[in-house]
Amino acid sequence: MSSAQPEPSAVNEMPSPLPQVPQAEPGTAEPAFALPARFRYKAPRNLLENKALRLTAIVIVLALCAVAIMAMVHKQTGTAGFTVGLCLAVLPVPLVLGAFYWLDRVEPKPWRNLLFCFAWGASAATLVAILANTWATSLLISHQIGGGETMGASLVAPLVEESAKGAAILLIFLFRRRDLTGIVDGAVYAGFTATGFAFTENILYIGRSVLDGNEEGLGLTETVVTFLLREVMSPFAHPLFTTMTGIGFGIAALTRVRWQRICAPIAGWVFAMLLHGTWNSAPVLGAFGFIGVYFLFMVPLFALTVWLVVWSRGSELKVIARQLPVYVTAGWLAQPVPLVLSSMRTRRQARALAQFTQGSAGDRAMREYQSFATSLAFLRERAARGVPTPDFTEREQELLHHLWQRRQQVTPVLERVGAQEWYRTHPPVAPGFAWGPAPAPGHPARLPQQAGPVAGAQWPHMQQPQQPYGRPYPQPYGHPYPQPFRPPGYPVQPYPGAGYRPAVPPQQPAVPAEAESPAEAPTSEPAQAADQPPTNSES
Repeated sequence: MSSAQPEPSAVNEMPSPLPQVPQAEPGTAEPAFALPARFRYKAPRNLLENKALRLTAIVIVLALCAVAIMAMVHKQTGTAGFTVGLCLAVLPVPLVLGAFYWLDRVEPKPWRNLLFCFAWGASAATLVAILANTWATSLLISHQIGGGETMGASLVAPLVEESAKGAAILLIFLFRRRDLTGIVDGAVYAGFTATGFAFTENILYIGRSVLDGNEEGLGLTETVVTFLLREVMSPFAHPLFTTMTGIGFGIAALTRVRWQRICAPIAGWVFAMLLHGTWNSAPVLGAFGFIGVYFLFMVPLFALTVWLVVWSRGSELKVIARQLPVYVTAGWLAQPVPLVLSSMRTRRQARALAQFTQGSAGDRAMREYQSFATSLAFLRERAARGVPTPDFTEREQELLHHLWQRRQQVTPVLERVGAQEWYRTHPPVAPGFAWGPAPAPGHPARLPQQAGPVAGAQWPHMQQPQQPYGRPYPQPYGHPYPQPFRPPGYPVQPYPGAGYRPAVPPQQPAVPAEAESPAEAPTSEPAQAADQPPTNSES
């Protein structure tokens, strides 16, 4: 059998030849190729890849949850209780959010993520918690289990509520990984989520206290007690519990070991449930037991958590001082940038000086410069730890481009603040006291020319301290060791080795008596007294 051959007419009906490759015009390097103003054919995209659609879906879901939870709270508290609870529940929110935002000053998180966390805690997490707690408590009571309400508050509520609040941090960790890089980030996201949860929960509890007080004739007594317990004594209770989960996710973001990345969030979640259950079980112990748990357990633990987060923020500043000098050596950044950005005080001074000298535009440029430089340092730190982002090169180039655009505007301010900080940490040392006879009138004092360990060597009090950011970080990309920042006029010398110390400013050398002759002496200097010992030239 013969295979089917195409008809000659079909071969002749092929389309016209392919379009010619655009050629460069004479005298130009670029080809003459004009793109159309509007394309007819575009690359197909998945519907879920549309950012606007995803954002709209998240907003709609959170809005529906907010409407549902507010309707449930209003049904349980009544109009009067809901109004009073809403007014009182708002009071601690600015305080708690301001505290977490203060911790996030080194690398501020995107406001979209923070708003999502607060909305999730105030709507979705609270709705899930109320439905699950009500169902579990009713199930325990229906099975005639003793102390169903107490068991629900001590066991069921911590499990449900901490899981619902921790889901927001999990979503940030999975879909906004670049915005969660350490312990501080996890604590901030957890604090915003828990603050939103506590806001809605306070509306419910204070509203119930108003309703119960009116029915039992207690008036404002029960409402005042509930307000003091929930918003005066323990406004940081829920943020403290959820911060344990956030710290777990922060540790997972820092490590590259797989089992640590899995176990750290789980351990933080379990510890959060234990703290929550202990706090909910404290009223069962009576008034003295509650006070003991509050002052002997919760307050010290809260102080320890605050110390840990502040210490982690200090570690972030050390990352800036360790990573940015590489870009100083490459010429992208000015020398004082690592010194100024590695301290919250100097960062604040730079912004204030930029606003004073350049107005609001200078303040905005300085804030943006500090933010981009901090992100660049953290990006390189992740690469140095072996967990770089997939788009490391593109992000690095983009951040360097933003920094280069603002370089001329912020460099004078950074140099001035850097010089001030250098001289503050390296104050000039006064000359040491030299033992020996007092110099003759009209003659300058000289260092003693005596044999011993100090002969021909610098005095111990003249030694300069170490460089401001210690030994440079071992570079994984083959860059040379960066030079530390020095004020203008300070001598610079290359690194001779790991034991390098900054160069000591040149001191005026002591002129030995042998080098001085009557011909070289200034004419205005009076003649030597007759009782002075003769010099070596005269002898």
